Amino acid sequence: MSDYFDDLETLDPEARENALFAGLAGSLQEIAATCPGWGDHLASTDLAAVKSRADLAKLPIMRKEELMRRQAEAPPFGGLVAGNAGDYSRVFMSPGPVWEPQGAGSDPWRGARALFAAGFRKGDIVHNSLSYHLTPGGFILDEGARALGCAVFPAGIGNSEAQVEAIRTLRPNGFTGTPDYLKILLDYAAEQGRDVSSIRHALVSGGALFPSLRREYADRGVAVSQCYATADLGVIAYESAAQEGMIVNEDIILEIVRPGTDDPVPHGEVGEIVVTSLNSVYPLVRFGTGDLSGVLDGPSPCGRTNMRIKGWMGRADQRTKVKGMFVDPKQIDAVVRRLSGAGKARLVVERSGEQDAMTLKIEIGDPVDDFTAVAAAALRDVTNLSGVIELVQPGSLPNDGKIISDERSYD
Repeated sequence: MSDYFDDLETLDPEARENALFAGLAGSLQEIAATCPGWGDHLASTDLAAVKSRADLAKLPIMRKEELMRRQAEAPPFGGLVAGNAGDYSRVFMSPGPVWEPQGAGSDPWRGARALFAAGFRKGDIVHNSLSYHLTPGGFILDEGARALGCAVFPAGIGNSEAQVEAIRTLRPNGFTGTPDYLKILLDYAAEQGRDVSSIRHALVSGGALFPSLRREYADRGVAVSQCYATADLGVIAYESAAQEGMIVNEDIILEIVRPGTDDPVPHGEVGEIVVTSLNSVYPLVRFGTGDLSGVLDGPSPCGRTNMRIKGWMGRADQRTKVKGMFVDPKQIDAVVRRLSGAGKARLVVERSGEQDAMTLKIEIGDPVDDFTAVAAAALRDVTNLSGVIELVQPGSLPNDGKIISDERSYD
């Protein structure tokens, strides 16, 4: 049995690069002609001249703020797809809101390759606890697993008791979900005396897989890999057994640019991940993810030859992923606006017991008796996440412009 999903993974890097750019100019011209939003965005550029990375770097970056603005002005897709909502098999609403159509084919988010690298094979049963609600999260690896020939139990999120019972009964050998949630299930099963030892490998996404947590999983007999994916693009990069950086998925062009600019950084420097994906349904040209990473030298020791990145290294802006969900500074502002007498606020994100934890610090001089409870309810209502409320004296928070402070260590 091959160690690789297909021959593309061991392609000569120069041949891969030539293939990526061979028809790029024509594809860009077609996208601009059929998708009015892209036609407007790229109107000032010579698309016929885009034949290399240097040429691509001359095109403007489409960041999420602009994408959301265009979608709000021309709902639902902002003229960035060539069709209407009814033309697609599924349509999703991610936080923002951002509207996304499902791409064509059996594996539209390119998840099968990442699953294969993580040890999943045809005939496996996969327990998928990524969310199937509103966003494409659960479907990204669900579609990939089924394209690989696996059976999927669509567990979704929550209801740990039912999920553990499903694992005990179905005996899945693979798990997909957020890095933290597998531990919750394993711990709950241990407390209840239920056997969930059938799970031997996992592919996690939606947050950072901290080294200490990976070691704990290994000690419990589960080999855990991670992939970097977004709702817009699907699986962008993935780990192999070598666990030395993440390998960029085939058929996409990845750049690292200086945050806040359109300009690529020198090789190896940390910057914002920008991706070009010429998906026939939902094309994205120089799409700024807002995530930070850097390029690693050379191919992976596993033999895969595509570009490697260091993995997810935080956000270029203050938008932060907590327990698999993004929290935006605008949401913290929305919480504060609900609270009478509240001043400056800062959301601090840390790790507690191998799980993400957040504390909202609020400056207030003379709070009413139920202020903390009201603030906690507002935080939960706006972000869909629970957090601790800490009241501090006016003027005590640092004057550094930070609304969200991610204090988790990614070493």
